[in-house]
Parts: sequence; C-alpha cells; structure tokens
Amino acid sequence: MRPFSYLLLFFSVIAIAQENPEGGYTVDANYFYGNIIPHRKSIQHLITDHPNGVVISFNCKTFGKHEWEQAYGFPDYGVSLHYQDMKNEVLGEMYGLYGHYNFYFLNRQLVFRLGQGVAYNTNPYDKQTNFRNYAYGMHVMPSTYFMLNYNRQNLWHGLGLQAGLIFIHHSNASMKSPNTSTNTFAVNVGLNYTFESKEDHTYNLIKSDSVYKQPLHYNIVFRGGVNQSDVIGTKQYPYFALSGYIDKRISRKSGLQLGADIFWPKYLKEYIHYMSIAYPEEKIDGSADYKKVGLFGGYELYVNKMSLEGQVGYYVYSPFNATGRLYQRVGMKYYISKNVFGSLGLKTHGAKAEVMEFGLGVRL
Repeated sequence: MRPFSYLLLFFSVIAIAQENPEGGYTVDANYFYGNIIPHRKSIQHLITDHPNGVVISFNCKTFGKHEWEQAYGFPDYGVSLHYQDMKNEVLGEMYGLYGHYNFYFLNRQLVFRLGQGVAYNTNPYDKQTNFRNYAYGMHVMPSTYFMLNYNRQNLWHGLGLQAGLIFIHHSNASMKSPNTSTNTFAVNVGLNYTFESKEDHTYNLIKSDSVYKQPLHYNIVFRGGVNQSDVIGTKQYPYFALSGYIDKRISRKSGLQLGADIFWPKYLKEYIHYMSIAYPEEKIDGSADYKKVGLFGGYELYVNKMSLEGQVGYYVYSPFNATGRLYQRVGMKYYISKNVFGSLGLKTHGAKAEVMEFGLGVRL
C-alpha cells in the first residue's frame, strides 16, 4: 500500500497548488509495475516477484529565453523522488533523489526523461545478516532512470494523464563489493498537473546567427574515486586517472573527442597479488604492474552549461588484463566557467562497472 500513500501525497500537492497558482511549472506522479531483468546468474534467485513503486516529480518549463532551450525543443528540467519495493526482503527497498530533463517529441505528446541521482537501499549485503544480497554492497549508491511517456497535459483544470515505460538502474559502481546491480523495466501510468500559465509564458523563437564551429581545444582532466575488487572482504582503495584529449565542436549540440588516459587503479595491485596466490595454476605474476594506459574516442552533447559525454577506449598498456582491452566511459560535465569544468562519470568494461569518477578539468 505504500505506493498509494505517495499518490495521496501528490494529490495534496495539487490541492495546495490550486490555491496558489503559478506559471511555468508542473508536477506529476507515476505508479510503475514491472520486472527485474536477470542480467546475471548471481541475482536470479533474488527475483521472486514483480517490483513496483512511484516516481513523483517537479518540473520547470522552458520557453526559449535562452537559445539552448529552443535548440532542444523547449525541454523541462526538475527533480524526482522515487520509491521502489523490490518485492524481496533480501533486496530491501529503494528511495531515490534525482535531477532530470524532459525532452519532447511528436507535437509535445511524447516525452523522454533522463534522470540521474542517488538511491538509498534499506538492506544491503552483510556477511552475517544478509549474505544473499549480491546486488548491493552499500546503502547509498548512484542511480539512473529513463522514462518514455505518452503525455497529455492540462486536459481538465490543469490535470493531465501520462503512461509509458520506465527503466531504473541501481548500482554501487564497484565502490564496494558485491556489486552485481539491478535493472528494472516496468510500465507506468500517472497524473500530471500544470500550474496556471502566465500571459508571457509563450514559446519564443529566437533567430540566431551563431556559428558553433570552433577550432580544436585541448583538455586536461584529473579524475578520482574509490573502488574495490570483486573479492568480497578486500579493502577499498583510491582510484586516479589523468586524461588529455583534443575536442572539436562541430555544431550547436555536438562535439568529437580524441585522447589518451593513464590509470592508477590501486585496488588492482591487491587483486593481482591475491590471484597469484589463490590460483597458482594460472601462473600469474604477482608483481605485475597494475597501471594502465588507453587511447579513446568520444562524443559530447552540449546542453546549456551542462553536457553529456560518452567515450570508448582501448588499453594499449595493460600488463594484467583481467577486464579485456576495451573500456567505456559515460557521464556528464558542468562548465563552471569558459575554461574550467567538473565531471561525473562511470567507467565500465561492457556491462561491468569499474568506478564512479569525479573529475576537474580545463579546456584551453
């Protein structure tokens, strides 16, 4: 019954909103019901029922005051609260807080939402009290969700309807083992409320002569994080990476990258030593260098002062090859100034996360 309690809270928000209407904002609540995808054998025994929950969101509309708003079809941005019952006491329950963007298509009736934030799990792995939970090794973890909805707003006195699909990813990002993570795919249905519009809230079309083709820029980024090997009970170690790359902005939205990474994954030094002792038949050199060097190409999608980026790399130096030669990085950047940016990203090897990276960089 807990999801329905959240929906009652949503209706309370609407009642308050009707007494003090403002323009340019919406709230919505979605109930979802679906399945945990069995992406690994180690969590299949934990999938015993259909998880459900709610997502409650507050959205701020854009009307073209800035050029980027028009370029992306006047998106919304806002915050989301999330609750999910995993339907298994071993996995516990999830509470999440996200920042999100809503992007509109098909005459603003189809909405794609991207949300990124943190989630809290009520019952993570514990070797004594909850040793079966191989999905989550800690209470607090990064989380991402995607939502695709058919959306009709302001059908009756500000109230509207929406329905569609939602995908929710919860993962420790290998900050602590175990870390098999969960992916939930579900259908959702909900209500939305549009606050009373003001007369000046109309979509503005800005004619711009701006040319976004730019010369090459040189970037240096220092990244850090904390991670742990897959061996449960090992220590957490600091992780460092230094990246240098060239970027070329080719349009208002897009840029290309080409560069190199140097990695210092401290956890790997202990893991190499462990493997050389635990598996002597593998003839692993316990003194092998844990450092790595990679070359990568990337793409950057610019949205206002924020951007999204994805990179694919190949290790050209990796004496201990436990993950394969290919690696990926997905994340976001925020330009603090014209030449300085902060970044948050997830480095992975296919579907296996290695570390959550926090970075600070300069663009020259």
